[in-house]
Amino acid sequence: MKRSRINQVIRDMEALIKREGFKLPPFASWTADDWNRVGAEYDEIRDNKLGWDITDYGLGRFDEIGFALFTIRNGNQKMPEKYPKAYAEKLLMLYEGQNSPLHYHVSKSEDIINRGGNDLWITVYNGTPDMKKLDTDVEIHCDGKKSIVPAGTRVKLTPGESITITPYLFHDFVMPKTGGPVLLGEVSKCNDDEHDNFFYDKMGRFPTIEEDEPAYRLLCTEYPSAG
Repeated sequence: MKRSRINQVIRDMEALIKREGFKLPPFASWTADDWNRVGAEYDEIRDNKLGWDITDYGLGRFDEIGFALFTIRNGNQKMPEKYPKAYAEKLLMLYEGQNSPLHYHVSKSEDIINRGGNDLWITVYNGTPDMKKLDTDVEIHCDGKKSIVPAGTRVKLTPGESITITPYLFHDFVMPKTGGPVLLGEVSKCNDDEHDNFFYDKMGRFPTIEEDEPAYRLLCTEYPSAG
């Protein structure tokens, strides 16, 4: 992705967050210079990859397949003694007409909440440890209601609605072609984006960046070490 596109996506997500009345922590607005000035007291942000995360999954088709994300809080499965939080919280944004690909998690359970803006559709399939997508009926839980739906059902989330995603439950995000972006919340167990995303179609998780202008905000994978 071009840095200029990443910068614009972050600005768009900041505007959507403001419009929906959500407040981000102070480090959300730090510049690269700010990051170069802060020390080891902020290692929790560095080590747990809190902050901005924009991806096209390495496919180069962000407007079609991609999302924007801000991790607010998280523990660390590799350093549980130092960072014992067993939970994580994120905000996500998808544009109209944009999708996030089919995947599951092995260790993470999560609630996906429509925080405002457009509707969202989530496709669900039962999965197996060897990445097979099953045609069996799927048990879903949405805001306290249990339902049994056929494999491949698209569950609609309007603003305020949520769905629980359990381990090995294949799911994707599918946006309507019109109606603007959606702001999503994610509340989950401690999250490991490097090792606990298993995509049905093989792809990456983080983008390759073409530096065509300075970074507006650093991504969570770009923080300098404490000075």
